[in-house]
Amino acid sequence: MRAPYYQDLSADYSRPGAVDAVTATRLIALAEEFAELKEAPLPEVDENYTWEQVERENREWWPTHCEALRQGRGDILTAEYREDLVYFCQDGPFYGLEQQKEREKHWWALLAQPGVTMTWPIVMFHQEFVHFEWACMDDVTHETIAKGTVCWVRRGHRGACHFKSEQLTFYRDVFAADHLLSGVKA
Repeated sequence: MRAPYYQDLSADYSRPGAVDAVTATRLIALAEEFAELKEAPLPEVDENYTWEQVERENREWWPTHCEALRQGRGDILTAEYREDLVYFCQDGPFYGLEQQKEREKHWWALLAQPGVTMTWPIVMFHQEFVHFEWACMDDVTHETIAKGTVCWVRRGHRGACHFKSEQLTFYRDVFAADHLLSGVKA
């Protein structure tokens, strides 16, 4: 059954093309607000913080994540993780925030570089699970420069992401050039 994945979300990042400036600014402000809601202990899911609320918050958060990546906002992207993050990928595993920082800043720089547009054609939600596929395309040649499939386990705004599993493939470039790294806000 086909259905638009962005049907009930505040912005559509399934294809190239920037969201309007007002929406982008609002999403970045929301991303910063959501990061402030993260609690030190991982919150329990109970009658006061239900799976329905966690999933609703993940749906609200998703467009803010996409906009932060498109803008190279590494500060926001790092704030989306818990201190005790477990991150499985072919360059990992990474445990905690410090282990993945150096590697991931190269990925963010490549994905947000000028002349490239990142899209997330598929995103699905179930409670604290957010599954998505992404692709980065060169705006001139239309070649795919990188793609991936990801699963985040994100306990809403209060819990943030505590587990991430990702298969990513870079077809062009592996480490970002210095001029690209300088564009990622740390």
